[in-house]
Amino acid sequence: MAHSHSHTHGHSHHIHAAQSLSTVFILCIALNLLFVITEASVGFACNSLGLLSDAGHNLSDVFSLLLSLFAIQMAKRHGNNHFTYGYKKSTILVSLANAIILLVAVGAILIESVYKLRYPEEVSGEAISWTAGIGIIVNGATALLLMKNQGHDLNVKGAFLHMAMDTLVSIGVVISGIVISLTGFVMIDTLISLAIALIILVSTWKLLRESLYLSLDAVPSDIDMKEVENILSAVAEIKDWHHLHVWAVSTTENAATVHVVIKDSSAMEEAKRSVKRALKEKGICHVTVECELDGCKCQEKSCCGQ
Repeated sequence: MAHSHSHTHGHSHHIHAAQSLSTVFILCIALNLLFVITEASVGFACNSLGLLSDAGHNLSDVFSLLLSLFAIQMAKRHGNNHFTYGYKKSTILVSLANAIILLVAVGAILIESVYKLRYPEEVSGEAISWTAGIGIIVNGATALLLMKNQGHDLNVKGAFLHMAMDTLVSIGVVISGIVISLTGFVMIDTLISLAIALIILVSTWKLLRESLYLSLDAVPSDIDMKEVENILSAVAEIKDWHHLHVWAVSTTENAATVHVVIKDSSAMEEAKRSVKRALKEKGICHVTVECELDGCKCQEKSCCGQ
């Protein structure tokens, strides 16, 4: 009964957190969509291909935020006979998609930068600076809204990196616009873009690697397997253990299964409680423990019940 209450309380906490995060994403989407419309309108009015291109880039960010919001909503759906864990894994797939989108964006920046190095164009420093200044406010505000949760959720981290990337780009553009206005050195815009692209590439590579690992059921980066092994070995009721597996159910929830060898059948429930309690403190909430009696010959089946 206590276990059922604990599970219900934990589930309610995840739902509340997901609803709060959904509100943050909706606000971020609204802010960025408003900026895209404004930037595109100014681009059409000024006949600026640069502003229209940037508006298209920012529209891809809105799409990325929508993907993240979709994953959060999917994660709230209950499991069924076909998806017993629900749709929580979609958060990992979306974080992988966001990492790929980021890499494509970096590639586009690099290609455009190389083109401009070969064919430099005259640009209006003042127009660039003012528009990028608005971008700093919008993208910076969005990144700040996402910053609180980006350390605990890989999916949110992907969205945060998108917005942090755009904030960096906007800062670089403002600097280049000021330099162009003062000196007429148009190449600074391209050089700053290249530097920013390399910085983004480092962060994006880490996100891509972690997302890919989690999609292949690798051990999450915040879980130290040596600590988990030490926890199992330290439980008084357990003599030995094997078949330990740890993986991510979603970008925020981890699971584990393990077979433990206990000294006698009376210690079974206490052994299970000790393992689950200790692993929960390490961020593993879904734990399945299968018991085997000391001296039991069957290593693949439980000898003392489920």
